[in-house]
Amino acid sequence: MHAFEAAARHGSFKAAAVELGVTPTAISHQIRLLEEICGCKLFQRRPRPLVLTGAGARLFPILRNGFDLLAGSLAAVAEPDSQAPLRVTSPNAFASRWLVPRLPKWREANPAVPLEIIGTDALLDLRAGAADVAIRYTRRPPVGFAAQELCRDSFFPICSPRLLASDGRPIERAADLLRYPLIHFDWMNRDPDAPTWRRWLATARSIDPDLIPDKAWDLSFREELHAIDAVVAGQGIAICSDVVVGRELENGSLVKAHPLSLPGYSFYVVWMHHSPRSAVMESFLAWMRTVI
Repeated sequence: MHAFEAAARHGSFKAAAVELGVTPTAISHQIRLLEEICGCKLFQRRPRPLVLTGAGARLFPILRNGFDLLAGSLAAVAEPDSQAPLRVTSPNAFASRWLVPRLPKWREANPAVPLEIIGTDALLDLRAGAADVAIRYTRRPPVGFAAQELCRDSFFPICSPRLLASDGRPIERAADLLRYPLIHFDWMNRDPDAPTWRRWLATARSIDPDLIPDKAWDLSFREELHAIDAVVAGQGIAICSDVVVGRELENGSLVKAHPLSLPGYSFYVVWMHHSPRSAVMESFLAWMRTVI
């Protein structure tokens, strides 16, 4: 049943195998056993993509909700204290630059509810109880969970005003940015439409034909936070989220080097349906909306 639920949720045997730590063949075998027990096909395997049959479509929400209820019940047994910390997982950069500076306001509004912030770019498994609530950065709301969009972001070339002042010449066109070091960081989701320098330069060339679209990066980082730290230190210009560095843009410690932007993603507050801590999670969401 776990194999079927994961495959139905992802629409992929391979993705289900990665989640459950087995091979796609093992997933296929388990689903065939379940189909034998049910006496009917649960997936239409050809043509791709993987599609649920009518029987599979009826079974999937029942299992999904059942697993949510089971996980919630186990969490309630394991942590009966209603004053236990609310465990919040968030992407590292969002946790560090956006969430942590605002935590004093949470303590003022909710002094009886402590928070445990888990900053990680890995997707922690809410179903397994790894966290109570997650802030997910994605194009679409996660399937199978309660999810509310918090905000969307845009990406601009961002730098320290000291860096611009050091050159002494104004930026009048996109190509002027190439006078400065360009700072790149890896997008680990490998999204071809991610808001990177490569996409920004290709877009900017439509308004400035003299711009070089394949300029090499002067600095490259694996972690977004390290790239932002380099920008704050005046080491170059990076394509940054206006939400993640919003505080620095407001106080003037960082500025937009050029007005051309790329669309980003959405930040969603996500938790399990029927969670025993739904009330405090909804309070957390309401608070997030007041400080965004």
